[in-house]
Amino acid sequence: MSERQKKLAPYVQALPGILQYQLFTKLVLGVWLFLMGRIFRMLLNSTNRVAVSSGDILFLITSWQGLLILLCALVSLLGYFAIDINAKVVLSKDLLSGDRIYTLRVLKRALPTIRHFACPAGLGVILYIMLIAPILGMGVSLSMTKGFYIPTFISSVINDTPIFVILFTLLMVVFLSVGVANLFIIHAVVLDGLTVKEASARSKKLMAKNWKDYLKQNVLFVLVLGVILVTVIVVLLVLPLALIQIIPFSAAVRRVLTVFFVTSGVLLSLLIGLLATPLYMMKMTQLYYLYKGEEPVPFHPWKKNNPKYTAMLIVVWILAVGAATVLMTRRFDTLFPQESTVRIIAHRGGGTEAPENTAAGIEKAWEIGAFGSEIDIQRTKDGFYILNHDGDFQRVAGVKRKPEDMTLAEIKELSIEGEPVATLEEALEATRGKGILFIELKGSTADRQMADDTVKTVKEHGMEDECVLIGLKYELIDYIETTYPEIQTGYLTFASFGDTAKLNCDYLAMEEESATAEVISEIHKQGKKVLVWTSNGKRAQKHFLCSKIDGLITDNASQALELIQELRGRTDLRRMADRLLELLS
Repeated sequence: MSERQKKLAPYVQALPGILQYQLFTKLVLGVWLFLMGRIFRMLLNSTNRVAVSSGDILFLITSWQGLLILLCALVSLLGYFAIDINAKVVLSKDLLSGDRIYTLRVLKRALPTIRHFACPAGLGVILYIMLIAPILGMGVSLSMTKGFYIPTFISSVINDTPIFVILFTLLMVVFLSVGVANLFIIHAVVLDGLTVKEASARSKKLMAKNWKDYLKQNVLFVLVLGVILVTVIVVLLVLPLALIQIIPFSAAVRRVLTVFFVTSGVLLSLLIGLLATPLYMMKMTQLYYLYKGEEPVPFHPWKKNNPKYTAMLIVVWILAVGAATVLMTRRFDTLFPQESTVRIIAHRGGGTEAPENTAAGIEKAWEIGAFGSEIDIQRTKDGFYILNHDGDFQRVAGVKRKPEDMTLAEIKELSIEGEPVATLEEALEATRGKGILFIELKGSTADRQMADDTVKTVKEHGMEDECVLIGLKYELIDYIETTYPEIQTGYLTFASFGDTAKLNCDYLAMEEESATAEVISEIHKQGKKVLVWTSNGKRAQKHFLCSKIDGLITDNASQALELIQELRGRTDLRRMADRLLELLS
């Protein structure tokens, strides 16, 4: 056996053990989260709530049920962390030594180590791995938050303000430095029984001395794995799909073959996803022992696998993929629709294509073909309702005064890129017979008086079917839906837990990360519609245009409408790829 083969042997031999461990622990974590979810819902139901969301967050700290939910959530997080992170460190040590893997034995050794993290410093480590690591895109993160990112409504504010961009960049550099210095903190706690502070000190010392080698070793490790994975994907997926497009098969045969190989690719990607983190953790553990000046337990290779066993796995794989291919081919147009049914709603009037929250902006939304226009209303000092998003007019009109401190006459003297500030009545007239106006009750004057006055104005214009009243305050939306059932309502939320689909409204408008396929399906089962806000990037827009949501609120409405046209010309392969990416993200 060559030196290179000796280095790779532990990783190759580890694959069956990793797969066994991952499948078992994913099942355990799934059951655990399900049970915790049931307990949380029972506590919520005892307060006559169906969900707790960003508009009702104070409930968590002002009631015993909310505090109990927070306590259970903390216990659940610690348990999840122990299984998803700490146990992988224990597993990686066993894999490096060549021990046969017994998952229950690994968990038995790993779970007690979580006690070291039940302190402020330990919780800081958990929160870093849970929230910061995914944003930085480095190191190991919790599987349930690996796709976490900064919500669009926050990132857009940062990107639009130079000082915020600078501060955010500096903050990320600080977080990156802290993360690099503490790369071995989990290993020191789990493998050597150190406290979090002691482990942090050891990690900083090891990284200060070995950071160049660490960088070199990681680059080489990622390159080797990358070459292997790319080779497998090219041979088993890319080349077959390319041949399918070149060879003159009939449309029916091409569809069947496409479904077969794409299904194989999806299963392969899921398999790679299960193996990737434990393999990386093995490398980290190997380096930890090396930098300490110690050697892990010597590697003892097993006997070679029985070829008959490998052949049986291949047959099972082909049969499973074949069965899935038959089922998906029969329902292809339903599972992978050619057309997008998502409606486009221009944000703040007409999005970025016209002065925001103006009558001209609303007219622009109809001109480009949008289904709806979203506006923000606030009450003036003398009781009128005008369109404005921020707490004052500084950003849009250069006047640092609040709407509630100004009269309508004073506000009408302002100019937004040459356009006057619009009133609610003017917005309604600009909408009549052209589309749907989503009216957000905004700011400190968003109260029941605003709700009553807005409903009255909408009715006076006879536009009940052309308006939807939306807002971030659930109590206010619940009031409108209960008091005026003839008026359509929508609740805006960027975070929610519980039976969100049962909230008392007609539309649920969700921030991008919250709008998963499962959540969308549950909302539709309750007879409600789903909106996503505010999706501006081309990639994000395409993702949601291929989903089952009902409407997309965006500043880039023209871009979204152009994407809808592009989607109509997709091949079967592109249709499958788009839909699967939407489901797996």
